[in-house]
Amino acid sequence: MEPVILDGGDRRCVLLLIELRKLTTTLPPGTEIHLIATDPAAPLDLPAWCHLTGHEYLGPVQGQRPTYGVRVTGSPVDTEESSPWRPARARSGHLPGTARSDV
Repeated sequence: MEPVILDGGDRRCVLLLIELRKLTTTLPPGTEIHLIATDPAAPLDLPAWCHLTGHEYLGPVQGQRPTYGVRVTGSPVDTEESSPWRPARARSGHLPGTARSDV
């Protein structure tokens, strides 16, 4: 299967992560994404985001412009839609897996 290309162009990593999050929710597990990103923070932010979500960071990929590989996993950690660097909150307003202090 050919990788899915996400051309982030000159966008900052914040916007790239929002687009990447949206894309990963539409693809089946095992799909490889090649993200083209010129933001100097991309080599730091992408592995950190993959670590947070459980997607697999594949590292730099050969290309004409800076390109990084990500493999979609089957059960990623959900993140906030507008802030994909934050885990999504449960309906109760608490982070999943955290204890409530008011019980």
